[in-house]
This record gives sequence, C-alpha cells and structure tokens, in this order.
Amino acid sequence: MADVELPKAPVAKRVPHTRDVHGDVVVDEYAWLIDRDDPDTIAYLEAENAYTELVTAHTKALQDELFEEIKARTLETDRSVPVRRGRWWYYTRTVEGQQYPIHCRSRTEPELPADPTAPIGSPADEQVLIDENELAGESPYFALGALNVSPDGRLLIFSTDYDGGEKYTLRVKDLEREHILADEIPNTYYSTAWSADGSTLFYTTVDDAMRPYRVWRHRLGSDAADDHIVHQEDDERFFAGVDLTRSEAFLVIGLDSTMTSEVRVLPADDPMGEFRVLEPRRQGVEYSIDHSGQYFYVVHNDGAADFELAKTPVDAPSREHWTPVLPHEPGTRIVGVSAFAEHLVVPVRRSGSTGLHVVPLREGEPQSGHDIVFTEEVRTVAPGSNPEFSTGTFRLGYTSLGTPSSIYDYDISSRALRLRKRQVVLGDFDPGRYETVREWATAEDGTRVPISLVRRRDTPADGTAPLLLYGYGSYEASMDPWFSIPRLSLLDRGFVFAIAHVRGGGEMGRAWYDDGKMLAKRNTFTDFVACARHVVKAGWTSHERLVARGGSAGGLLIGAVANLAPEAFGALVAEVPFVDALNTILDPSLPLTVIEWEEWGNPVESAEVYAYMKSYSPYENVEAGEYPAILATAGLNDPRVGYHEPAKWVARLRVTATSHRPIVLKTEMGAGHRGPSGRYDAWRDEAFTLAFIIDAVT
Repeated sequence: MADVELPKAPVAKRVPHTRDVHGDVVVDEYAWLIDRDDPDTIAYLEAENAYTELVTAHTKALQDELFEEIKARTLETDRSVPVRRGRWWYYTRTVEGQQYPIHCRSRTEPELPADPTAPIGSPADEQVLIDENELAGESPYFALGALNVSPDGRLLIFSTDYDGGEKYTLRVKDLEREHILADEIPNTYYSTAWSADGSTLFYTTVDDAMRPYRVWRHRLGSDAADDHIVHQEDDERFFAGVDLTRSEAFLVIGLDSTMTSEVRVLPADDPMGEFRVLEPRRQGVEYSIDHSGQYFYVVHNDGAADFELAKTPVDAPSREHWTPVLPHEPGTRIVGVSAFAEHLVVPVRRSGSTGLHVVPLREGEPQSGHDIVFTEEVRTVAPGSNPEFSTGTFRLGYTSLGTPSSIYDYDISSRALRLRKRQVVLGDFDPGRYETVREWATAEDGTRVPISLVRRRDTPADGTAPLLLYGYGSYEASMDPWFSIPRLSLLDRGFVFAIAHVRGGGEMGRAWYDDGKMLAKRNTFTDFVACARHVVKAGWTSHERLVARGGSAGGLLIGAVANLAPEAFGALVAEVPFVDALNTILDPSLPLTVIEWEEWGNPVESAEVYAYMKSYSPYENVEAGEYPAILATAGLNDPRVGYHEPAKWVARLRVTATSHRPIVLKTEMGAGHRGPSGRYDAWRDEAFTLAFIIDAVT
C-alpha cells in the first residue's frame, strides 16, 4: 500500500472555535463537525467515503475473495442448542441467504443431527416467535433489542431499532393467538421484565444523554401514556436496569455507576407494589444479587477488592446480615453469581484465565464447592443460557483462539461435561494446524502484561510474519480469547493474531482495572506499546509488519499509540474510536459523559484531570511526523462515540502528518456503534477491514 499513488484527499474546512478551560486556551478548527445538520458535515463525510473507496479500490478483488472465504466456512443454515424453559424448548435458526436469525420454540426437544453439516429440519410443532428478517423488511439497518417471554409462556416482549440509534419501539406478541397486541411503546431501551402473572411489564427509557434513567410499569391493555414511573434515577452517574430473577420470585432494579451500586427488589407477584432498597448506595461499594430459596446471594466489594459472595435472608437483606459464602481471596476475581434451586454457579478469574465454581445447595444452604475443570490455559469459559431454575445441569460456553465456540452441559452431581454443539467450520479447517500461546510483556514500570497469541504451526518464527495485535483496556472489560472464522483468512495467509491484555481491562482482577483508569490511564497505552515491542523482540513479527486494531475505547487506545509510538506499527485500524476524548468528557450534554467521569476523571472540575487527559487524548496530540497507514470507521447514528470524533481526528491527521501512507475514514451513514446489522453486510464490512490490513503490511 505504501507504493500506491494516492488520489487527492478531502481537506475539511477550518472554522476556529476557542476552548478556554482552566486557563488553557485551545483553538479547535474542526469542532463544527459535531453538527450533523450542517450540510458541510454530511458533504465532508461523503467525500471521505468516496476517497476511501478510491484508495482501497485496488483491494476490491481481495475483499471479494475474503468475503467468499468467510461465507464458505460458515454453516449458513444452522440452529442453536435448544434450551428448556418451562414446557418449551427455545432455539434460534439461521437460513442460508437470510441476514438475520429466526427465534423459535417447540414442546418437543429438537434433535441436533449427528452430522453437524447435515440438513437441519424443524420439529413439527415449531412455533416461530420472531423472524427478524420479516421485521427488518427492506430496511438497510435493523436491530432487535428486547426478546422476553413471560413466565407462563403466553406473551412475548420484543423491541426494534431501524437506524442504529439504540432507541427501540417495544411491542407485545400474544403467542397463543399469534398476533401483536395494541400495546406499543416508543423510545425504550434494552432491559425489560415481566411480572409473575404476565399482566404487567417493566421497561426503561433514556434521557437526553442516552442514559437509562427511568423504569416504567405498563399494564397490558392500557395506553402507554398512562404508564407509571416506578423509579427515576436523578444521579447522572447511574444507569438503571430492570430484570426478573431466574427464580421468577423477584423483580430487580439495578442502579449502577462505574464504581457504585444499589439494588431495589419487589416480589414479582405484587407488580403494583413498591420496590424496596436492598442496601443503600455507598460511594465505591458495588454489589449485585440473585435469588434462591430463603436467600439473596450478593456479589460485593465492600472490604473485598476482588469481590466476595455472600448470602442474606430475603426478609433481612441489608449489609449487616451479609454472611460470606465465598470469602474474599485476593487474586480471585468473583465476577457474578447464577442461582438455581439446588446450586450456585460463580464465574471467576484467576491469573488472566476464566473459570466457573459450583456451590451445591443442600436444603437451601450452601455447601463446599468445586471448580469445573478445563485443560487449556488460553481459553474463555462463561455461563450460557440457563433460564430454568430447577435443573441439575448447567449450560456453559467455551472457546479459545483455536477452538470454535462450543456449548457444553455440565452435570452438577456427576461433574461430567457433555459437548452439545461446536461451531461448524466448513472446508478443510483442522484445529491441529494452529497453536495458541500465552506470553508476557514487561511494561515500563515492570508490570508483566499477558499476551494471547495464535498462528498456524507452519508460520515462520523468524520475525517475517505479519501480526495483528488487538487491544481494548477500559471499563474492566476483559478481552478474553475467542475463536473467529474471519480470522482464519489472516492465519492461513501467514498472519499471527494476538490480544494484548492491557491494564484498564479486567483480565487480572480489580487492581488491573484500577491501574488503567483515571490518572493511571496512560498505563493502558504504554502496556500496549510494550506488547508491540515484545512480539517483535520475541520474533513473532517486525514493526513494519505489525498492525494494531481496536474499537470504541479500544479505538482511543489505537489513537493514543499512534501518537506515542507510530514507529512501532505498520498500520492501525481504529473502529468507532473514542479519539476526541477530552472534548467529549468536557461536555456534559453529550451522551454518557457524566457517567464517564468515574472512568476518566472530571476535567470540568479538575485542572489535574484536564491536563492529564489532554496529554493522551489522540486528537489533542496529533503532530507533524510519520504515521502508519490508518483506517478509521464511524457510524453517523452512533449514540456512544459520536461520528465527529474519528472525523475530526482524520481531518487533523490529513493536514498534519508528513507521511505518505493512506489515512482513510469510512462512515456508515445509516448505522450506529455496531456497524452494519445483517450478517452478510457484516461479513462484507469485515472483509473490507481485513483487506486493508493485508494490503498494508504484505
């Protein structure tokens, strides 16, 4: 790509806008791009899209080849493993040629064929709950939000979004009579819950900053205009959500900021009652609950940095009654709890690996537990779909960089794992061709940072292989190893794929997160650079053939290292990147800003935070110099990271960078944060990105 003669690039107009904060005066010449109603904004985005198409035109054949490879490896007509809830078995089907899944159920358990590539028939008593393809129609974008069956199985909540803005229209389907009820509620958010008898539903709505802050109660058959607010969260740091426990005994309102929680509960058979606070919020104390029998089970960090599991009586749930079930153990991060009639399952993290711990219940009392045993170190194991409360098995998901996504049922009494389904990879895929490795880089301050890697066994280890390094590093989100069919197209072309488990994520426990946020945020970026230098020094690749990729807050990471160590990379891919972080976090009117102050700090109030964020925010630090090839993406309707952030970043890079490598911006003009919605469109989009990566460093 470095040798391709580039066409003339768009140059955004400059309109000086002065920012004066804490005595620091900055001129932002591209601030005008935040106004999507300005015709010049749309014209600029369209010009950038046209330029991107021109610059990448020579990769069109490669894009088509990659798309066909992804398609050829994918079993397009497929069915998920059925899951039991009450009298029904629920599952999802996909059909060759159709963009979206079909959600179904039957009273008889659908059999999975012994040959996973054999034609999949539908049971005679199949009922289609929702066909997303029918709902999508001819819309270029479609997303299903809620999909929630009532406890008695008669009714279904579903919600739809047609532009990627993440505001959903909620409807209710009568599954017995096969028709949509008159109840229709616009502008809802994701979480919903049913009362025990299915007469009442609860849902959330967002404020102007896209923060879910109201929980509503709706009686079926009533006008939505008469719905009642059961909770309004006025603290702008908190999200509100609503759910029904697996036991179907309690409705739960969860109120969460980045570092503080509060839970409110209501018996599910009393939907017109008042929610009660389980334990009042205290700054810095996080907790969540599940329910079984006479106890709420509480996962909390009160005096327990890596969290502990406690039980508390349903009729006396406050803090003084919390009794440890799994006491705090430094280095073992308790992630949550799934409560059943006769056991608990607790997801945990130790030394960068995921696991599951089982606690049997005898006459309602917790007993000594055990871990489910797995052999691979570089793996991801997590709870699957487990809606049935009274069951002796536990559904879990398992994957690794070399193992396709797998569904297991774990028998609690015998401790036996039963493989129910493994993602089919068509063609000549052989997992034995690939090897996965865990290595450790050393950060600037001496901290050891884990890296997970996968490559074909015949890929040379002499530093000549290209390598794609992925990272995120925010919100305590862990980028655990996962299998990817599209990634095979890279591995089979001699690429190495690696994940840098940098600080700011949750891979190594709560301290790992704390050391990569607020005034320690730069650790995220320097960790990533340390990982980049490590994979070169260890002979996995060379700096010229190293590509970095990340999205959203991971896009901030990519933008930051572009300024911090541009010489370390041959190319960068920043997807919906949070690259204008300081300006966004300075503006409380923008979506999610106030909530984010507990992640990044509050630069409005603190001159120290302002100066620190300014020191790493990618847009603030673009300077004359050689940058790698850069692909940035955006979504015009993105409510999480505004399209204007990558647009401003690219506009400034365009006139500042002295290199002749391509810098391109691709904006989805009819989508949001997640990009194209249909699976074929998503494959096309991924093929475009992979073609850019391959072309940049090979």
